[in-house]
Amino acid sequence: MIVLDTHAWIWWVAQPELVSPPAQARIDLEAAAGGGIHVSAISCWEVALLVRKGRLTLTLDVADWIARAEALPFVHFVPVDNRIALRSNALPGGFHDDPADRLITATALTLGATLITKDARLHAYPHVETLW
Repeated sequence: MIVLDTHAWIWWVAQPELVSPPAQARIDLEAAAGGGIHVSAISCWEVALLVRKGRLTLTLDVADWIARAEALPFVHFVPVDNRIALRSNALPGGFHDDPADRLITATALTLGATLITKDARLHAYPHVETLW
């Protein structure tokens, strides 16, 4: 089971050549298995924010882009529920303050999943399994 960090999700959908070969292989494996790819709902918020700020351009309206991703049968969006929200505020080991990173990491930990990310800060965090 995997959780895609926001940039990994965007790249996987829009620019797969930016995804590392090991991460792409794991994504392909989980897709073929039929349901091990998870995306935190906070990533939808991040994508919409990036589009609004002009830092990300999509080929579709952001709502349509997300709807297409939601339609993939092997991708599951994970809501930020109370358990994940609380866990994001109790991450051990001095985790940095970025709220989206905290929620995505808490989602991976709660699901017992590997976090697919290129973010060096997340790779350095010893309490979550990462892959890139």
